[in-house]
Amino acid sequence: MGSRQLPKVCVIGAGPSGIATAKRLQDNGIPFDCFEASDDVGGTWYYRNPNGMSACYQSLHIDTSKWRLAFEDFPVPADWPDFPHHSQLHQYLRDYVDYFGLREKIEFSTKVEHVRRRPDGTWSVTLSTGEERSYDFVAVCNGHHWDPRLPDYPGEFAGELIHSHAYNDPFDPIDMRGKRVIVVGMGNSGLDIASELSQRFLASRLTVSTRRGIWVLPKYIGGVAGDKSVVPPWIPKKVSLKLMRRFIRKNIGSMTGYGLPEPDHQPFEAHPSASNEFLGRAGAGDMDFKPAIARLDGHTVHFVDGTSIEADVIVCATGYHISFPFFDDADLVPDAQNRLPLYKRMFVPGVENLAYMGLAQPMPTLVNFAEQQSKLLVAYLTGAYALPPVAAMRETIAADERTYLGRYYDSPRHTIQVEFDPYVRDLNKEIARGAKRAKSRGATSPLRAATATPVGAGR
Repeated sequence: MGSRQLPKVCVIGAGPSGIATAKRLQDNGIPFDCFEASDDVGGTWYYRNPNGMSACYQSLHIDTSKWRLAFEDFPVPADWPDFPHHSQLHQYLRDYVDYFGLREKIEFSTKVEHVRRRPDGTWSVTLSTGEERSYDFVAVCNGHHWDPRLPDYPGEFAGELIHSHAYNDPFDPIDMRGKRVIVVGMGNSGLDIASELSQRFLASRLTVSTRRGIWVLPKYIGGVAGDKSVVPPWIPKKVSLKLMRRFIRKNIGSMTGYGLPEPDHQPFEAHPSASNEFLGRAGAGDMDFKPAIARLDGHTVHFVDGTSIEADVIVCATGYHISFPFFDDADLVPDAQNRLPLYKRMFVPGVENLAYMGLAQPMPTLVNFAEQQSKLLVAYLTGAYALPPVAAMRETIAADERTYLGRYYDSPRHTIQVEFDPYVRDLNKEIARGAKRAKSRGATSPLRAATATPVGAGR
C-alpha cells in the first residue's frame, strides 16, 4: 500500500460495540484512540457501572443464548449455561480485551464531552480531562440502553417512582417487601422485574400496566434455546413469518389463557419479549394487569379504562432515549421519536467520516452486531470499500426501513429494528458492491487524513 495514509479514528465507548470495533481497527493497522467513561470495559453489562450507564439488575440473565452472542474468534466458555448471567458476559468481555491486547489501548475514566466538526471536515474531540484532540473519523459506540425514558404522568404520586434502569433487586434502591407495586411495560426488563417481584413473600400485590397486550415468547423450544434455530435463507420472508406465527399460536396458545390482555398485533409485530417464568406467574395469579396509567393522585393510580388502585411503588420499564450528548449538530442525533435514518445502520448520508456502531435492535443479538459492521468499516477506512452517492444512500435507507420495520407497530421502540442474519447477509453483499465502486475509483480512501498515520506506523 506504499505510503498511503490511514485516517485516525476516535472510538467512543468500550462496551461490546466499542471493543469489537477497536479490535478490528487494531487487526488492520488503523490508528485509533478508544475512550471509556468508566474504569472498565463492558458498558451496560458492567453491573453497578460507576459511570451510571449500566441497565443490569442483579438477577439479569441475557435473553440471547450463548450460541448467538459469541464473537467470531473468541468462543464463550464451554461450561456456560444456555442463557448466561450478566456477570458471566461481563467477564467474557473483559477476557476478550485482555486476550487481544486491547486493554492498554483504552483510555479509562475518560469521557468524551464534546465532538464537533471543523471547517476542514476533521473532528475536534474534547475530553473530560480538558484535553482536545483531532481525528479524521469518529466511531460512535456509546450504546442506547442508558438514557431512561420516563413517562410524564399527570398528577402527583405519594409513593416512589423509578425507572427500571435504577432497579437493582427487590430491596435496592427500594425495599419492595409488603409494598403494592406497579410495573409499567412488558419489554424484557418489565417481564423479568415483574416476575421477580410477584413472588408472594415480596410485593403484597404486583400489577403490570401496559398500553397493549403483547406476545410473550419462550426462551426454549423443544428443550433447545429458541434462537439456536435459524430460518434457512432460501425460505421467503413472508412464508417464514407465517410459519413462525403458526408455531407460536399452536405451541403457546392465546395470551388471554394466561390472564394477559389480548394483543392487538400479530406475533413478531413487536420486538420479542421472552420469558419462561412470566406466563407461569401470570397464570398462577401472582400478578394482575391494568391498561396504561391515566393520572396519579397521592397513592391512587388511575388507568385509562376508568379503574384505579392504590400503590406504593411504580417501576417504569419504559425504554430508553437514543442519546449522543456530545453532539450539538441536530443532523447527528435522533428526533423525539428515536428516529435516526442511517445507511446500513451506520452512516449519515453526506457525513463521510462518522459511523454509528451497534445502533440497532437486532434479533436475536446485539452483543456481536458491531463486530459484523466493523468489517465494512475497516474496508471503508482502508479504501477497499466506497459508499454510494448520497441520493442512492437515502433511497436504500427508505427501502431497508420498509424491509426491517414494515411489520412492526409504530413506536419509538421499533425505529432501529433489524434481523441479525438477513442484515449480515446484506452487509456482506454491500461490502462486495462497495469494493466494485472503490475499484472503479482507484481504491483510495475518500477521507482526508489530516491527522493520519502512514500505513504500518500503528498508533
